[in-house]
Amino acid sequence: MPREYCDVNLGTDCVPVPETPLSDSHTLSPHEIVPMLIGSTVEAIERELVLQTLARCHGNRTHAARLLGLSVRTMRNKIRQYATDGVVIPAHG
Repeated sequence: MPREYCDVNLGTDCVPVPETPLSDSHTLSPHEIVPMLIGSTVEAIERELVLQTLARCHGNRTHAARLLGLSVRTMRNKIRQYATDGVVIPAHG
């Protein structure tokens, strides 16, 4: 992902994700990623996506919600449910 994209869309509180190709000429496409997810529930995939996005945004819920296309209220509700389930939530800071 280009650095400019991260700065504009993620905000300054988010860590840019460097591209990590499998080889010099190959990066994963959605058609390659989806088969790896088969067997996982949508809920589990969503939880992992929310938690990893929160971690990349240093726990900033507003930025993570914006990046994921969620309202801050929806993000807060998801985090509350994950915490109730015993999941460790990335702290803001």
